Amino acid sequence: MTKISASEVNKLRKQTGAGMMDCKKALTEAEGDFDKAIEIIREKGIAVANKRSDREATEGVVFAKTTDDKKQGFILSLNCETDFVAKNDDFIKLANQILDLAVEKQPKDLDELKKIDLNGKTVEENVVEQTGIIGEKLQLSYYDFLEAAKVVHYIHMDNKLATIIGLNKENIDEQVGKDVAMQVAAMNPVAIDKDGVPQDIVEKELEIGRNQAKSEGKPDNLLDKIAQGKLGKYMKENTLLNQEFIKESKKSVKQYLQEADKELTVTDYKRYSLKG
Repeated sequence: MTKISASEVNKLRKQTGAGMMDCKKALTEAEGDFDKAIEIIREKGIAVANKRSDREATEGVVFAKTTDDKKQGFILSLNCETDFVAKNDDFIKLANQILDLAVEKQPKDLDELKKIDLNGKTVEENVVEQTGIIGEKLQLSYYDFLEAAKVVHYIHMDNKLATIIGLNKENIDEQVGKDVAMQVAAMNPVAIDKDGVPQDIVEKELEIGRNQAKSEGKPDNLLDKIAQGKLGKYMKENTLLNQEFIKESKKSVKQYLQEADKELTVTDYKRYSLKG
């Protein structure tokens, strides 16, 4: 039997992130061949990933980051099966490595991100390899980005929710952008303003309004008017610029922005939460 030294085991552990025992077993199986041992650990990851493919990966982390010039923002979610793993240092490190890579390479979508090289393997291969090491299904489930004159990000303290928002002006106090990013996180708007609300949502809300009015015994000739009124309330509560500002409910988000700059507005936003 080939004798495996502690230094060889430690070297393999540092390169793959696998546990000491897994590294020792891989080196023993490979009869001391370092490259073959790496391949064995990768194959184990694929095997575990295949075995757990039908599992639900509903826990994890959601991270966001902007470029140094604050012109672009990126957001992604790396999922796992349990909250215990979501707090694992190696899991968090992998999520941050992938996010840093996204900021550097700026892929156009999730599929492109998965194919980018990370430490000699694709991002997807890194995720699969960690599945074998950690023993839970891992999944890179969400990725998006935006560009604007100024982009600000916000990550909720539990790492389960993050947002990025774009502003139309560059020289704006960072806190203003942070406040609006927190607003998006807390209130989950459906659009920036009423013009951005999808028509199917508008039609659905009008139908709900008419049905509610009818069930309350309102006259048929007033149903559409009442439904329009309810739609207006919906727009106020669910479109970002018209929502009550969470830090000061007597003003809207639009009014808060205009206090900083009368022409300031939000051009785009992205929000992702593991809780839906």
